[in-house]
Amino acid sequence: MKKFSVVFAAALALTSCNKKFNDAMKSADKNLILKTANEYYAAKKWTNALALYDRLPNLVAGTDDAPNVVFNSAYANYYDKNYKLAGHQFKKFSVSFPDDPRREEAAYMSALCYYEGSLDYNLDQSNTDLAINELQDFLNNYPSSDRSKNINKLIEELMYKQEFKAYENARQYFNMAQYKASDVTFENVLEDFPGTKLRPKIYNYILKSKYELAVNSVYDLKAERLDNALAYTRFVERELPDTDYAKNAVDLRKKLEEEKEKFAKLTKEVEAQKARLTEKHKAELARIEKEEQARKERKEISKAKYDVSQTRKDSAQNATPPPAATFEIKK
Repeated sequence: MKKFSVVFAAALALTSCNKKFNDAMKSADKNLILKTANEYYAAKKWTNALALYDRLPNLVAGTDDAPNVVFNSAYANYYDKNYKLAGHQFKKFSVSFPDDPRREEAAYMSALCYYEGSLDYNLDQSNTDLAINELQDFLNNYPSSDRSKNINKLIEELMYKQEFKAYENARQYFNMAQYKASDVTFENVLEDFPGTKLRPKIYNYILKSKYELAVNSVYDLKAERLDNALAYTRFVERELPDTDYAKNAVDLRKKLEEEKEKFAKLTKEVEAQKARLTEKHKAELARIEKEEQARKERKEISKAKYDVSQTRKDSAQNATPPPAATFEIKK
């Protein structure tokens, strides 16, 4: 019986709550709607509060209640995790009510909403760019605010997210053994984020990319790439002294120097082979040229003999008289 009473009381309360909400939604009484909306807001029932606040803008326009409706609606959307809409409403409040003492708070919350709307680093970062701009606008407009310290932390966090996304994109090229793209992309990360905390790791990946690119290079580019990688080992050792990255640079330098010695020997062999092939080619060209010259000479001799023979034949024909006239004897 006691359990039934509890269930009945809960059902009765729910029915009463629904009736209150429905009555407010159907009413045209501004005061009833506002009072009910504020009660739901205080009870943290954001969905009901927002549904009622949405009916009020035209009813409270130009009254003292207008700022509270916009302000509470913005917070209700924020707590209901509708960050994009909440950010728009907080910004609207700070612009529409410049004399309200809550203007700075609204501007701060607007920036915070954009921050909350920033997606994970592996997703689209257009919201992150927008959030950084909004946070920076708050700093520009309220440089002496007590909230500025927190804003700076949020900006650093968002910028690190952008850095890490760029870093991960470059690392994907390395993992796919696309070392040329890896080298270039990591260099771009350093250029785009000169203050990045990932600089030591980036240096290390650039070095490993240059090493793999040099060791596995095509012949024509290998000498240049070996020298490039060796120079970068010295750069890393100088920039990151007394670190594991510096030790790794020294180890890779030894391997690169050994590879350079092997390549120097190979280069000598290749150059010697080229020289032999060049001489052989020259000899072949000389032989072909000699044969061609002999063929021309034979052709000229043959032509000369033909011309002499033809001249004699023509002379003989000219010296022989035409045959005498003959008559057919009839039988």
